[in-house]
Amino acid sequence: MTSYLERFAQRHPQVADVVLAVALCACMVFGAEISTTDAPAPADPWPARVLALVCGAAVLKARSHPRTVLVVTAAAAAVLTARGHLPSPLLLAPVMAALYWLAALTDSKTTSRYGYLTMAALVATSLSGAPLGDDFMLRSLGTVLWLLLPLAFGGMSRFRRAYLESVTARAAHAERTREEEARLRVAEERMRIARELHDAVAHHMAVAHAQAGTAAHLAPTQPEQAQKILTELVGTTTSALLELRATVGVLRQANGSDSDSLEPAPGLDRLPDLVAACASAGLTVTVSTDGAAQLLSPAVDLTAYRIIQEALTNAAKHASDRSAQVRLSYDRARLRIAVTNEGAPVASAVPGGGYGLMGMRERAASVGGTLRAGPRPEGGFEVTATLPLQPQAQAETLADRPEEAR
Repeated sequence: MTSYLERFAQRHPQVADVVLAVALCACMVFGAEISTTDAPAPADPWPARVLALVCGAAVLKARSHPRTVLVVTAAAAAVLTARGHLPSPLLLAPVMAALYWLAALTDSKTTSRYGYLTMAALVATSLSGAPLGDDFMLRSLGTVLWLLLPLAFGGMSRFRRAYLESVTARAAHAERTREEEARLRVAEERMRIARELHDAVAHHMAVAHAQAGTAAHLAPTQPEQAQKILTELVGTTTSALLELRATVGVLRQANGSDSDSLEPAPGLDRLPDLVAACASAGLTVTVSTDGAAQLLSPAVDLTAYRIIQEALTNAAKHASDRSAQVRLSYDRARLRIAVTNEGAPVASAVPGGGYGLMGMRERAASVGGTLRAGPRPEGGFEVTATLPLQPQAQAETLADRPEEAR
């Protein structure tokens, strides 16, 4: 029943205010008739009835003007208690309602100031309006206690409303945060997919383009050599299709699906195959190693392979002498990769330019490494990457790629 009344009051606040005003007016009229043997009620009831109507009308504006309503109702109650009326809860009902709305709608400082002044005024007029007798405690302490109740309930209502508003605000903030995080994850996923597809296709397509061009050039004069290159071209396109299928297959697989049929993630163990593919495209690659080879984590192994693959792809496109050098330098904690050639890639020579360089930098950063790319002082172009042998767990998670599925 209580919940029904609360919902009705929320849906129809004006109707609820009118009903409350009528009830408070009736309470004040009946309260004016209450008396004690030491202080009988005044014989003339009309002042109480008129003031009750005034208080009932004033309470209708309690939601919008709580201070004014309290002043009007307190003044009316003070007039009646000064005339000798007993300050019963019925007589003080409009004042109590006004105090409740004041405590519920204003701050604590305003509530305390107006509340204490109202108590002091009503206790003073009540004691002065009737001779002191057995009802002294009722006129003094009783008045204070009755007026403290609405202040307490109003303060609780204000705190409850503030709490609900804070909960709503936090929920809205959390919702906005979730939406922003979801958008960020979608953007990161799109970049990751673009990088995977670029790494899986760009190198093979660049090599295939070079092989096709070389075969077309040699076909009229050296048909046997052209046939050999065309045979290698089939292997290049087949590798591209297999790697593309593996990447797309991981992107499309459901959680927990079997990925045993997918091709293992490439690493530095496939560097000879990469060098051979570049040689078939007309790029001579020299590989040298400094220091004893160290065990790399799968993420770093894949990152190192992809960086070398992309650097050699750029060299195949732009190296003027059709040659490139790959140097791997190991120490106890890091692997340093340097890929140099005598060309200067037009699109990638500008720091930060080109999707290939962007992808290499992202891969290096994902495992906690660094990458620099740019022209060399003595001429040509160089890509240098420094990678940790065993990245931290967070870097491992960031470097986890779909093609690492086994």
